[in-house]
Amino acid sequence: MRTNVDTQGVIVSCGSCGRANRLRFNTLNKMTRCGSCRATLPPPAAPIEIADTATFDAVARDVLDLADQLQARGTLRATPTFFEATTAIAFELFRRARTEVAVIEVGLGGRFDATNVIAPAACAITTIGFDHQQHLGHSLAEIAFEKAGIIKSGTPVVAGWLPDEAMDVVRRVARERGAVLHEVPRDTTVDASMEGGAARVTFRTPRAGYGPYRLSLRGQHQVQNAAVAVRLLELAQDAGVAVTADAIGAGLTRAAWPARLEQLPIRDGRHVILDAAHNAEGALTLATYLRRWHPERPALVVGVMRDKDTAAIVEPLLPCVSHVIATEAPTPRALPASELEGRVRRLVDRLPADTRPSVSRADDPLEAVTKALTMNELVVVAGSIFLVGPVRERLLPRAILP
Repeated sequence: MRTNVDTQGVIVSCGSCGRANRLRFNTLNKMTRCGSCRATLPPPAAPIEIADTATFDAVARDVLDLADQLQARGTLRATPTFFEATTAIAFELFRRARTEVAVIEVGLGGRFDATNVIAPAACAITTIGFDHQQHLGHSLAEIAFEKAGIIKSGTPVVAGWLPDEAMDVVRRVARERGAVLHEVPRDTTVDASMEGGAARVTFRTPRAGYGPYRLSLRGQHQVQNAAVAVRLLELAQDAGVAVTADAIGAGLTRAAWPARLEQLPIRDGRHVILDAAHNAEGALTLATYLRRWHPERPALVVGVMRDKDTAAIVEPLLPCVSHVIATEAPTPRALPASELEGRVRRLVDRLPADTRPSVSRADDPLEAVTKALTMNELVVVAGSIFLVGPVRERLLPRAILP
């Protein structure tokens, strides 16, 4: 089986947390689809539905059979991980579909990530924060070095609003590898205002002007993500990716991303916000959004993984919510709801008495959401994609979809 993929139209991106990648990743896909290209995405870290299961299953069998053969010959000395296998399946699906543009998002870090086997048309590093420190390092400089591993010789690199410590590392790696670095905070003028939780933006890059556009994805942080997306597409055009200014505008205004500040109206007039915030950066961004746009303090249904910093995820959200219901995602990695409840109570006890939310537990996530909806007309579900994904799937039949 041939596994070569034409990388002329490959665009690679990385950043800390899916939140940093959210608009850039999905908007790039929307932009290229609105242009004249056949565009595809690898399986994302979000709830998905595979429409053509027969094709997917066939490709998966071929890829896994090949892995078995390579192991039997001694060529492959270790069994591929789940992410390595799904990445290979995605790449083979792209090849068979004769994909013209593939938007590839790094899974973890960059330097040793399974996706880092291609020579892209352009790449981007959107943000850098603390996450997966056990793998990437315990300082921003160490994490930045791992993420800068996607930088290739001669490939243009777009950098977003990085901390100084991290930007210094990215600059050094780009210089050492002969890659031209484009720093969006320096070369792009951004004018933005917020309207009902979404931003209205105008960008002026070194090449063109865009907007005003109302971003389809919610949150102040999407302004910077959108600017990175625009610059990345401009540089990809130099490598033959055919994306017009109109297509870029369509991507900014039409992109959708499940479980990322996603609002689901429920048939009884109540609403659920689904957000996959699963680290400190994601929780702080969600807390900022709730303070600004939902001062009424909604109820929170939260579940986290055992290997995550519970306090870093939960503590920023507590002053923004009226009730907390601890639950657990349907995965062995989940922290038990009873243990999470105890941790949340200890965190709540540190708050001033007049800001403390109530705390309870429901082991089943949907039961937790149902309980929360009796307490408040607005419920936020957050803490892990392994929680938010299944909840979303079970809520969709009750939701009023556009």
